[in-house]
Amino acid sequence: MTEHILRFIAGGLIVSAFAILSDMLRPKSFAGLFGAAPAVALATLGIAVAQHGATYAAAESWTMIYGSVALACYSLSCANY
Repeated sequence: MTEHILRFIAGGLIVSAFAILSDMLRPKSFAGLFGAAPAVALATLGIAVAQHGATYAAAESWTMIYGSVALACYSLSCANY
C-alpha cells in the first residue's frame, strides 16, 4: 500500500511539473506529450531504484527506451504526408 501512495504523490508532483513546462512551450500540442508519460516513467524508475537498486532500474529504463523507439516507428508509419 505504501508503494501505491508513493507512486501517487511522486507521479502527481512530476505530472504537475511537466504540465507547467508544457504550458510554457509552444505549440500547445506538446501539452499531452509532456503531461503524463515522462512523469509516470520517472516515478516508476525512482521506486525501482529505491526497492531493487540501480542495476534493476537500468534494465527497466532500457525497456522504456525500446518502447519509445517502437512508438516512434509506429507513428512514422501512420503519418500522412
